[in-house]
Amino acid sequence: MMTFEGLGLDARLVQATDALGFKNPTPIQEQAIPVLLSGTKDLVGLAQTGTGKTAAFGLPLLQLVDAAQRYPQALVVCPTRELCLQIVNEMESFKKFMPGMHVLAVYGGTSIGLQIRDLRRGVQIVVATPGRLIDLIERKAIDLGQIKYVVLDEADEMLNMGFQDDIEFILQNTPEREATWLFSATMPPEIRRVSKKYMEAPKEITVGKVNTANKNIDHQYYVTSANQRYETLKRLIDFNPGIYGIIFTRTKADAQNIAEKLTREGYDIDALHGDLTQQQRDKVMGEFREKTLQLLIATDVAARGIDVQGITHVINYELPDDVEVYTHRSGRTGRAGNTGISLSIVHSREIGKLRQIERIVQVPFHKMEIPTGKDVCRKQFFTFMDKLLQADISHGDYETYVPMLAEKFADVSKEEVLKRVAAMEFDRFLKYYENAEDLNVRERSREYGNREGRGGDKRDFNRRDGGEGRGRREHNGGGEYAKLFVNLGTKDGFYKASFLQFILDMSDLRKEVLGRIDMKEMNSWIEIDKRAAAQMIRAIDGKNYKGRRIRMNDANSR
Repeated sequence: MMTFEGLGLDARLVQATDALGFKNPTPIQEQAIPVLLSGTKDLVGLAQTGTGKTAAFGLPLLQLVDAAQRYPQALVVCPTRELCLQIVNEMESFKKFMPGMHVLAVYGGTSIGLQIRDLRRGVQIVVATPGRLIDLIERKAIDLGQIKYVVLDEADEMLNMGFQDDIEFILQNTPEREATWLFSATMPPEIRRVSKKYMEAPKEITVGKVNTANKNIDHQYYVTSANQRYETLKRLIDFNPGIYGIIFTRTKADAQNIAEKLTREGYDIDALHGDLTQQQRDKVMGEFREKTLQLLIATDVAARGIDVQGITHVINYELPDDVEVYTHRSGRTGRAGNTGISLSIVHSREIGKLRQIERIVQVPFHKMEIPTGKDVCRKQFFTFMDKLLQADISHGDYETYVPMLAEKFADVSKEEVLKRVAAMEFDRFLKYYENAEDLNVRERSREYGNREGRGGDKRDFNRRDGGEGRGRREHNGGGEYAKLFVNLGTKDGFYKASFLQFILDMSDLRKEVLGRIDMKEMNSWIEIDKRAAAQMIRAIDGKNYKGRRIRMNDANSR
């Protein structure tokens, strides 16, 4: 069994990994660390989130940079504030026995003045989000002229979020870099383009297969009708009393709406979406990490970069449009060798889409029955009984009260006491689920299976081809479409899935109203249900994207 010492690491770093309880490296660490320490110039590391990528690049960086020189020698670029802080926290632990080594987090939403002050004090490694780093470059507050090592962490996420131009600008401002290390969970074409343009014959390390899902995760799905999706979500939460998880929705409106409903019904939940200020986001994430919140409901954009240990479940309230998005969603659980569960709530028309995801991520999806009301009550009851039996009574002076309890319950049998305890705990559940309906959608006949077998699933999932609009018209029964023009395109860092998510988040509309999307370099055309066109124009026209005013109007009226 390989050890960290066997990877060629400095004794002080091995001492730090021992102190953290890390005995054996993960596969990505075992493969990447010796290569990076050997002086390999450029590297592409592909591995799922939660597999130890931070140590895979963080330990070699700490060994390679010179602690005696107090200027930035290494730069780590990552997509979000949360991931930025997480990387710095891990590297602080790794450099515990390396005095004079300084790592600084640079991100938006906090005082740039304090960050400039810390830079002036002298640091060897800077971990930054693209936006704040570019701000510092333009203010001439950071000198990247002597950067030797550049790491792009969660590169697919950064490109997904539209940071391609930012990444290229940053790479152009590190003229003396000797090595570029790119780490990613998936390998979309955009990453290939960046690696070809800015890396020289990179060594490629792949742990598992590209786009495959984590094998420690059980992928389950539940089939229900579209109008029972919320009730199904609620029942799945109730059926998993110890759940600690993230619920993913497509739009911020869905996230807020569901969070408000569940909060009113007594669940410890909050929403994470693009309308929150950084202070509000930090508050929600702090409560979730401390487990004050049992559940977090989030859009894909808002959840990027979240790394919280111990998440038991990921729930897909709706399936995403992109396989890579599914991989990132499910990767929030089953981290660091733990097991996890990814649940998807689907209606019958989405089975084809689910089968395509299953084929691409190369793990089986297990069809599960939505629990009945009695199943939920039984599960809750047994969980409560287990807690009752495991309750710690060693610290309180309970013996003092036993005679009083015995006297109080002298005329009540043990069975009666247990019934009363159960009634106090479960009265609400029993009443709510007393006449609960069956939420499962049963497969009606062979006709559906035949339709799926003929390849109907491809039309449903791959809406990137020319048949996208036709597929939607069939689905919507031949509804009328308007065609909108917008001055955003691939040059703005979008690809189909990220552009779709952007316009839906901005307009609070659902994917079902959209038809074909035709993207060009400088602009795009969107087919949309005529009844929703005005709402989308109102929501997007005149807004700003990366300092540029967005223009959206009816394409036929231009």
